[in-house]
Parts: sequence; C-alpha cells; structure tokens
Amino acid sequence: MPVRHPHTRDAVWGYLGEITEALGVGLESCTVDLDDPVSAYVALDERLAAHPERDVALLWDEVRGWAVAIETHSGEDLIVLRYLGGKSATPRPAEVARFVKAVREDDHRVGQLTPPDFRAVPAE
Repeated sequence: MPVRHPHTRDAVWGYLGEITEALGVGLESCTVDLDDPVSAYVALDERLAAHPERDVALLWDEVRGWAVAIETHSGEDLIVLRYLGGKSATPRPAEVARFVKAVREDDHRVGQLTPPDFRAVPAE
C-alpha cells in the first residue's frame, strides 16, 4: 500500500492482514478508522516486562506510521512507547514484526521516541 495514495478500506484491511500474519495474531484483534487520518489498532496478546500490568497495542496511521503503545487504566488515550519511523508509513510486515520484537526485548536500537510525519515525505 504505497504512501500518498488513497487508503481504501480493502487496502487497509489487506495490509493489516499481512501485518497480523507476520505477528502471529488474527485480524479479529484489529480495528480500523477510515476518518482522516486513516488509522488502525492491533491488540497484542502480550505484556511488556517494563509494564506488566498494562495491555499492549500496535497502532498505525497514515501520518505517523506504526507505534507500540500501552493501555491506561482510566480509559484515556494510549501511551505511545516508541514509533517505528523509517521511510514509509507502510513498511513491509517483516519490518513491523522486527519493531515489535525490539520493543518486547527493550531494544532501543529500533524505532524512535518522536513521531515521524510522513506527510512531509515525497511520494515514492
């Protein structure tokens, strides 16, 4: 799904299918919001050692790309721990899986703390 092209419902779900397959979770763990920006949420079946009491989610939107976040106890916004970054908001599934593994292992060499803005990236 190239950046800068309209994110259709089928394209987003197709991309999520590839991502969830690479992560070993099912599409039933996903939700999609087709508002602007288009975004998705993937519930992960794990906890992080640094946050054992919180559920973990993988977030995506067409502006910031992928991020790993933890749930709050109060129903407030999720707390983003790290963004994948890179050259595209829609990297290959293997790259997203490596990112999730790095966050799980507390490997800070992968990802970034600041949100990227892929609107500023020229179309490929």
